[in-house]
Amino acid sequence: MTNKIDDILAERGKRYGNFNTTAETAQYIKGGMRSNPEWQHLKPSQIEALEQIATKISRIIHGDPNYKDSWDDIAGYAQLATEETTR
Repeated sequence: MTNKIDDILAERGKRYGNFNTTAETAQYIKGGMRSNPEWQHLKPSQIEALEQIATKISRIIHGDPNYKDSWDDIAGYAQLATEETTR
């Protein structure tokens, strides 16, 4: 018998792809962003938004590209970062 965590992980794997592969791609994207000298000038909330977007991009690439919530999440993080430009 599987436990609830196993069920959740199996469901997420179907939706987002293999965790290790998705993590590798996300870290590659994030590494590219962090390597830019201008990265240090971003606000923490902008950095977090960009990192979350990178994770969502990786999940879309390796999982279900038609899962609307992933695209909505990207839009949401972009909106949060946009709000930082006015503060």
